[in-house]
Amino acid sequence: MRPALEINKLYGQNVKIHMGKDEIIYNTERNYAFDRNNIVLPFSAEESNSIIYIHISSKFERLGLQQAVIVQNFDFIFKETIRSDLVDIIIGFSLVFISFFMIISAAFLNRSFMPGWTSLFIVMLSIGIMILSYSSFMDRFYPEFGKLFYYSFDVASTLLLPSLLIFFEKIFGEGPYKIIKKLNKIQIPLVVFSFSLLIISLSNDYFDGIYQTFSMIYLGSTIIIGNMILLFSMLHYCLMGDKEAIIMATGLGTFLVIGLAEVLWYLLSESIYKMNYWKFGVVFFLASLILVLVRRIMKNYEVVVEYSKQIEIYNNELQRSEKIELISHLAASIAHEVRNPLQVTRGFLQIIGEKITEKKLKAYTTLAINELDRASEIITDFLTFAKPDLVESNKLNVVTEIMQIEAILAPLANLKGSTITVTAEAELFIKGNSSKFKQALINLIKNSIEALNENGEVVIHVYKTKREIIEILIKDNGEGIEAQDLKRLGEPYYSKKSKGTGLGLMVTFRIIEAMQGIIKFSSEIGVGTEVTIQIPAIQHDDDR
Repeated sequence: MRPALEINKLYGQNVKIHMGKDEIIYNTERNYAFDRNNIVLPFSAEESNSIIYIHISSKFERLGLQQAVIVQNFDFIFKETIRSDLVDIIIGFSLVFISFFMIISAAFLNRSFMPGWTSLFIVMLSIGIMILSYSSFMDRFYPEFGKLFYYSFDVASTLLLPSLLIFFEKIFGEGPYKIIKKLNKIQIPLVVFSFSLLIISLSNDYFDGIYQTFSMIYLGSTIIIGNMILLFSMLHYCLMGDKEAIIMATGLGTFLVIGLAEVLWYLLSESIYKMNYWKFGVVFFLASLILVLVRRIMKNYEVVVEYSKQIEIYNNELQRSEKIELISHLAASIAHEVRNPLQVTRGFLQIIGEKITEKKLKAYTTLAINELDRASEIITDFLTFAKPDLVESNKLNVVTEIMQIEAILAPLANLKGSTITVTAEAELFIKGNSSKFKQALINLIKNSIEALNENGEVVIHVYKTKREIIEILIKDNGEGIEAQDLKRLGEPYYSKKSKGTGLGLMVTFRIIEAMQGIIKFSSEIGVGTEVTIQIPAIQHDDDR
């Protein structure tokens, strides 16, 4: 067993340990303001009963031993040292590693994410460096890098709060009364001034004292004031119901309270106090930060998905508009050219039919006239589709119009053993053409009736929204429509009916669009279909 001497919390800027009066077994001299020493000195059996002299000097007030010297087995001391500092080493190196990974990955990010990403990188790197440089492990095993560790801690602690404030501003905004933005404008010049003093103090001892005084005042005041502002801003967003603020406030609040308590205790304590517990607050803070980032990523993903859906809808609408415009011109020209010959042909067939006495031939002429009438109706739909302008646009009472439509279509529903139910608010008015409006609604309600089975029901609900929009809901419990078919409703010449042309819904869409309205469909197989029509409302006394 090899004995060793463990000296913890020995405060002094310069430490020299002698074995006897002449042999120097430990010597450290510092020209920077660091006076905390943790020393482990192994001894051989031959050095037992020797006298140890410890010479310490410092230009600061605190000086001497704050903890008893321990003589113990070297292996035991070494293991205990590693064990006690293991958490610091793991957390510190993990944060530094993650920070460098973040700065490398920043090269692949969009520029809009750079300010928030960079500030988060500095936050994590600063905390990691502070934990590592403040750990007694580094001072114990790498004393030759003491100056580097000391100034690394200073730089990291100076950057931590400003970068945290910038990160907060990028995530949540400028804060109440723009207080976060204003504080950031003050912090940045102070950080630049602090670094300037640090650089000058490295080469000039006179400025070293100025830097030490300024850094202590600056660090203490910014921690207290900055933390109070952060907590106030966080509470403000929490009261607004921001879930991310609530999550971050839990972790950040724990971290800030522990850190603030330790700083106050450090400043007020008459004895030497070593800050240890703030590292546990870091764990809570980072956990909340990860949760916030995950929520942000998920939210951004949802926004991207929503944008993709909107783009798809806009593309479909654009394609549909282009098709409709092309078909409108074609339909108008064809309809005008074809209608006149059809009317002439129908007239001659009527004359011939009146003079024919043979029943078989008369039936043929009647059938031909009926088919010409059907063709004429299709041409009328073509013209309505091509030119849906509401020539006579008047104030319409929506409820009155729908009650008239119900009276027209109720017999058709009764033939299928079904019913039509209307619920509506009184005195709802829109601007449009009565016959065109009826035509559009009849097309939709008739489709619902045709989709019903026995004992089916079509429910029509009319109401006005807070946005001054009249909504007409037509809901049935029929067969429903497949999702792929639902997307194609209103397309030219698309119909699932054996004798359908698809012009009915095309005309309906065009009429509602001419009234500055929109139509939405939703359906489920075996449950039914719901049609929502939205048209701007007008006031009762608006006669324009």
